[in-house]
Amino acid sequence: MSALSAAAKKGLGDAVLAELVMIRASQINHCAFCLDMHLQIARRNGESEDRIQLLNAWEETEDLYSERERAALALTEAVTVLTDGFVPDAVYERAAEHFTEGELAHLIALITVINGWNRLMVSRRVLPGGYQP
Repeated sequence: MSALSAAAKKGLGDAVLAELVMIRASQINHCAFCLDMHLQIARRNGESEDRIQLLNAWEETEDLYSERERAALALTEAVTVLTDGFVPDAVYERAAEHFTEGELAHLIALITVINGWNRLMVSRRVLPGGYQP
């Protein structure tokens, strides 16, 4: 999982976006450990407090996130929740407008791996505070 995560991040080529995606999935999955870790990394990468604090309401903050980021966040939510069994076509097509085929594959891999990490850490009841950069 670590290797897949590193490859997905590298292939996506946008460290800030990668952290936003991992924070958002971790919010949805209630993974305190992953939230703590990715919030620290995002801050270290220069992410603003406003964008971090309002990420849970990204759809209502049109000027705070780029269209590319918004497409990635919508895809993150669709892949993470999967309540209808599939990612809606409109969500996938929106992401495909902003990412090359390779970037989209890496984005989906990143969303998949953070969901795996979330499930692992939540199942093991790993508490926040243990992440050391």
